[in-house]
Amino acid sequence: HLIYKCGGIDKRTIEKFEKEAAELGKGSFKYAWVLDKLKAERERGITIDIALWKFETPKYYVT
Repeated sequence: HLIYKCGGIDKRTIEKFEKEAAELGKGSFKYAWVLDKLKAERERGITIDIALWKFETPKYYVT
């Protein structure tokens, strides 16, 4: 959610994740899917592979 709010990911991508999550009955998982890339993670609703995301705002660099 923070990554999206700070502009680290675009609205179109979040909408895509929201649609895919809703199709699997997991609509609230749209933000988790930004980092959950494995099919098993998305189907089971768990994080298997730890992922980090770095992004930059006009004022800050967040890791």
